[in-house]
Amino acid sequence: MTWRRLRVLIQHLPSESATWTALRNGLSDEELAEQSEKGEPEKGRWSQSDHLLAVIADRVARLEYVLLSVNTEKKSQRPTAPEPIRRPGARAVKAKQQMSDLQANTLFELLNGGAA
Repeated sequence: MTWRRLRVLIQHLPSESATWTALRNGLSDEELAEQSEKGEPEKGRWSQSDHLLAVIADRVARLEYVLLSVNTEKKSQRPTAPEPIRRPGARAVKAKQQMSDLQANTLFELLNGGAA
């Protein structure tokens, strides 16, 4: 077996395997902190169980958000909607573009027959 073949086999082991666990346990605290800051879960390998667990976590967070929104008084500020867990192969969710006052006034004029 070549070294390249061994590297490929290790790289394709599941993340919960004994080999990857031993490699992670061998890292220093600084290396772990650096990796956690640069972590990009969307580039990792997820099993079907990982995907299903992420869906469940997203739905529970959404239910909590809806429950809090329903039970918040009308005049108080509503909670922000939860962001879904980043998944492998998916880009980060872009923030919604906010409408400026000028754009809102222009839209209002168009809707009220101002374009005619």
